[in-house]
Amino acid sequence: MPRFRKLSSACIALGAASLMVTTSVPLAYGHGYTSAPTSRAKFCQQGTVTNCGAIQWEPQSVEGPKGFPSGGPADGRLCSAGISHFAQLDDPRNGTWPTTSVQSGQSYTFRWQLTAPHRTTNFKYYITKQGWNPSAPLTRSALELAPFLTVNLNGAQPPTQSSHVGTMPSRTGRHLILAVWTIHDTANAFYQCSDVRFG
Repeated sequence: MPRFRKLSSACIALGAASLMVTTSVPLAYGHGYTSAPTSRAKFCQQGTVTNCGAIQWEPQSVEGPKGFPSGGPADGRLCSAGISHFAQLDDPRNGTWPTTSVQSGQSYTFRWQLTAPHRTTNFKYYITKQGWNPSAPLTRSALELAPFLTVNLNGAQPPTQSSHVGTMPSRTGRHLILAVWTIHDTANAFYQCSDVRFG
């Protein structure tokens, strides 16, 4: 009987160790991504874009410090929220990311899929300036730092499928929209970059 107990204890310990190893793999427990316009993170998760690294398993986890544009992630790391294992999102890929077609001045419904809603301060949407360089990583100097759409929630919790109606700015050609979801009761925000093309 003592030998059986020792064997059982060893099996339990081995099982616990296996569980620890398997749960160290990235898990989809996170928070939210934009589905309209489709974000780089979502394109990676869909497999539309390959060689994306870890973001393909967790497009909802692009979380970094809040306070953009005076704070937040560093320039050149805005699309990854400064997370090194999501750095593929910062790579402009020579301006070849898939785009969503939009029109200047159109009414547009921006959509987030929230896998774990949080109390929210606001959602803000920023866009690149006319003449920005789509072959370079995104920086503050490439963006209009006044958001073209702000949706204030003042601490309320949004639904898991959140929609925000706004007006697309006047632009031509390829641009990038940075969506920032600022959490009310933590020090963080979620960042999503979406490539768009104005017709």
